[in-house]
Amino acid sequence: MIIATLKEVKNNENRVALTPYGVGELVRDGHQVIVQETAGIGSGFSDAEYKEEGATMMRNPEEIVREADLVVKVKEPLPQEYNLLEQFAGKTLFTYLHLSGVDKRLTKILVNNNITAIAYETVQDENGRLPLLAPMSQVAGVLAVQYGAEYLQKKHGGRGVTLGVISGTQSARVVVVGGGFVGATAAKTAAGMGSRVTLFDVSPARCEQLNIEIREYLGPNLGKNFTAAVPAGENFDQALREANLLVGAVLVAGAKAPVVVSEEQIKSMKEGSVIVDVSIDQGGCIWGSKATSHSEPTYEIYGKIFCCVPNMPGQVSRQSTMALTSATLPYLKMIASEGAEAMLKKSLSGDGRFARGLNSYKGYITYESVAKDLGMMDVYRPAGELLA
Repeated sequence: MIIATLKEVKNNENRVALTPYGVGELVRDGHQVIVQETAGIGSGFSDAEYKEEGATMMRNPEEIVREADLVVKVKEPLPQEYNLLEQFAGKTLFTYLHLSGVDKRLTKILVNNNITAIAYETVQDENGRLPLLAPMSQVAGVLAVQYGAEYLQKKHGGRGVTLGVISGTQSARVVVVGGGFVGATAAKTAAGMGSRVTLFDVSPARCEQLNIEIREYLGPNLGKNFTAAVPAGENFDQALREANLLVGAVLVAGAKAPVVVSEEQIKSMKEGSVIVDVSIDQGGCIWGSKATSHSEPTYEIYGKIFCCVPNMPGQVSRQSTMALTSATLPYLKMIASEGAEAMLKKSLSGDGRFARGLNSYKGYITYESVAKDLGMMDVYRPAGELLA
């Protein structure tokens, strides 16, 4: 199979979908791998390193997609890449897509060009977890706190507090909504710095689990800084009023994120508090959230600073790329060896976990939440029906 990876074009996106090691693994399996020139530079990988592992280096993305059977990326194709998809008709795309939270035109182009689009973020493992989303969620959880700490500084219009322990002062208050990988990692990071952290999740069982796991992780001293609770009226409202930093981390796999913090609750927060909505790649879970970029990461509403950058891990690209490739490479090797269609059929005849990554196939949307969120149920068909 001919596998290709392109240089990412999203604002300040420095990750690349394959490391030189990943290329070498695929080449040793007998596949041809095409890498766009300079694709790895932002992650610290030179063209020479890719060549040493057997990659074919090409400059022109149009020529690359015409040659390839399978294109592997990091982020969803942007409007300036839509013409590439038209030249890629009938082939396979493997990347983060987040179709419910991005331009509807992308889904229409995938459907109209019969592209087999497999989304990292909806592939499941045998335990029902999201193994290809998890590593970037952990990175985003750490960065949400780091970004929050930065924008709380007065030079950015923030409240003028740190997230650490300062003698003679009260520790900062951090609220996290959502108890998945992003939320749990953000909570660990903030509490580990010395902030008082309350994480809210709708699942009592998840809250109980996190209270045990995160307190154990933090140890007896810092563990006192953390509490997980179900949002129940006044406890949630009061936590938001006291918060210096709010992290949005609500996920419904493949679907548009529900808005769980209202306009009135944003108004009630302290002047100069910071809101980092990591759910923005699925539309955002906090009122007022809109996608920003690394070039212009923040804006203000009611005196609160919003930071809603959908590709935060792109700023720690070396670490992120290695973590991403470590997670995706086993799946990529199987797709390359068996073919996407054969692997999807094999999945459906078993537990169906990998097939849940399929978002479009043979002119149809195959992920129901995407079709509903985009108002495109007329072109929805279950994957099992199309692959029968």
